[in-house]
Amino acid sequence: MGYKTIIEDDIDVLVVGAGLGGTGAAFEARYWGKSKKIVIAEKANIDRSGAVAQGLYAINCYMGTRFGENNPEDHVRYARMDLMGMVREDLAFDMARHVDSAVHQFEEWGLPIMKDVKTGTYLREGRWQIMIHGESYKPIVAEAAKKSADKVFNRICVTHLLMDDSKDNRIAGAVGFNVRTGNYHVFKSKTVICGAGGASNIFKPRSVGEGAGRVWYAPWSSGSAYGLMIDAGAKMTQMENRIVLARFKDGYGPVGAYFLHLKTYTQNGIGEEYESKWFPALTEMVGKEYLDTENQHLSHKPIPTCLRNHAFINEVNAGRGPIHMITMEAFQDPHLEEIGWHNFLGMTVGQAVLWAATDVDPKYENPELTTSEPYVMGSHATGCGAWCSGPEDVSPDEYFWGYNRMTTVEGLFGAGDAVGGTPHAFSSGSFTEGRLAAKAACKYIDDGKANGITVSDKQIADLKETIYKPMEVYTVGRNEIVAGSVNPNYINPRQGLDRLQKLMDEYCGGFGVNYMTNEKLLQIGLKKMAIFAEDLEKIAAEDIHELLRAWELKHRFLTSESVFQHTLFRKETRWPGYYYRGDAMKLDDKNWHVLTVSHRDRKTGEYTLAKAPLYHLVGEKED
Repeated sequence: MGYKTIIEDDIDVLVVGAGLGGTGAAFEARYWGKSKKIVIAEKANIDRSGAVAQGLYAINCYMGTRFGENNPEDHVRYARMDLMGMVREDLAFDMARHVDSAVHQFEEWGLPIMKDVKTGTYLREGRWQIMIHGESYKPIVAEAAKKSADKVFNRICVTHLLMDDSKDNRIAGAVGFNVRTGNYHVFKSKTVICGAGGASNIFKPRSVGEGAGRVWYAPWSSGSAYGLMIDAGAKMTQMENRIVLARFKDGYGPVGAYFLHLKTYTQNGIGEEYESKWFPALTEMVGKEYLDTENQHLSHKPIPTCLRNHAFINEVNAGRGPIHMITMEAFQDPHLEEIGWHNFLGMTVGQAVLWAATDVDPKYENPELTTSEPYVMGSHATGCGAWCSGPEDVSPDEYFWGYNRMTTVEGLFGAGDAVGGTPHAFSSGSFTEGRLAAKAACKYIDDGKANGITVSDKQIADLKETIYKPMEVYTVGRNEIVAGSVNPNYINPRQGLDRLQKLMDEYCGGFGVNYMTNEKLLQIGLKKMAIFAEDLEKIAAEDIHELLRAWELKHRFLTSESVFQHTLFRKETRWPGYYYRGDAMKLDDKNWHVLTVSHRDRKTGEYTLAKAPLYHLVGEKED
């Protein structure tokens, strides 16, 4: 294609994706690399990009150590319990011991954090959550990153990572295209910090047609953090650990502020408390250790989120739905009613609009809840992502290979959704991980590890041809349309996305099959995915916008393939309520109290999976 090639050379730190992880990386890279060239490449615009783009009503990860509230060890115990034991405790502890300083910086930069008028401390929504006026959270944080970077390239869809031609398995930068002009951008860099975001819309969403964009996780999060790293040959971990969320129906409004701050609760369709009736059978399924109902008042022994989902799902399947959030009591208090509405107006406007449009007033009617389709992301309450090195002072040998948050590809670092095994990081934790990755990336350069990198003209030319191939496919075959958009020569991105979502839903445990799968279904799904991969070579793009959608789909495909492989490998049901292995319905700590690690060969696409040891570095707290 005839698009201009723009080469940005001699970069020290390239930040791919400018969400909270990427902004943290750019900010910290300037501190440790005062004379280094720092460049950001962002698919949207840094001021309103990433999962926090629309605003946020709470910072969900804050220790409050200076106020004597919590310590990092407490947070590791909490995350470990919620994830049924599966946490990289070195990474989780490392994030938790630094996260408070990030939050204090946000406040210094102008983020309004609500205060307890009596104590002067931050107003808590729950033990780990503090409440903010966060509609402009992202622009405030983005400003610090913009002032730190030498250049910010907005509207660049990064499609591939460049590999060093002089040394195997070493990073050399990235390539992509401008989603407005179509220009080809080449970024030659000594290190890359990937913060390109997790994956929504890989499973068929409940909201379809005109409501297709109304999903829980950011709809523009196309699994690019995973697609880029998998394609580059980085090892991945815990990709089976997708998340399903209880949310307000159709608008996907979050429930945390309602449960924790407004003290609302749920009932089934006939007005009963329902969760406890499912706990005896669940105890048989997962063991008393993970369902300690006697000690659930202890914050490090909560009932895991997935098990609450399990009760929700089974109650609905038993015919006693829908599940309602009991808001009518709390909303009689004008102050709590105001908070309830502000919670949505500050970050999920669609839910408030939907209630208004459908004549639902939560003061006089208890609204419905639902369980979402699954999402794959590593910064919220699950641990999907790259297998990364931890910090030298905490990590055991198997978890450390020189530089904090570096993947198994030399010079490639992760932050936020990209890092596996660090659940419950959320926005502040993602920013903190970006800072940790940037500090390590600067040390990697200072230690001479990036010396001698070469990128051949052939690699750059081959990737350019690959990136624009969908437009060539369209140009050649466009005159053979059979009807509408049906063409024997190609598929378009929308058709491909529908196909992917159907495959993931039916074979990998989506909502359409009540989150159920088994070995046979997964094997059939992988066979169909292999055929789909062949057809993706014939994906067509009519214009630059469709080219963007084509590459988002390819990243979603790579993410989905990894999820399939991991779900097949872990032969147990570790997180009932997130997904079920129907042929292995019980949690199996004897054989599967381990982390899963996969590697996809860069050249052949073949997968290798293995178990990795799970170390509990933080001891149990005395009750």
